[in-house]
Amino acid sequence: MYNYQTEKSKIFTEDGQETFLKIRDKVQQLLKQSGAVMMQNAISGVTGDSWLHLACVDRLVELKEIREITKENVAGQHRVFVAAS
Repeated sequence: MYNYQTEKSKIFTEDGQETFLKIRDKVQQLLKQSGAVMMQNAISGVTGDSWLHLACVDRLVELKEIREITKENVAGQHRVFVAAS
């Protein structure tokens, strides 16, 4: 089961940083296009560890670059985010 606190450390590896930057750039692009981004769209096309991909998006929330607007009991891939500001 996905746990951000467990997966977070992977972001700070060389591969993790590369993945984080790809996902951050994609999220920013999608936010410019539509104003919101669904998790499945944020991580689509990025290969590798899917839990790392989820952690990258959660890291963007932690950094206050984006904020989640979905309610509880939503499948992970259907979580929705908007710009934090």
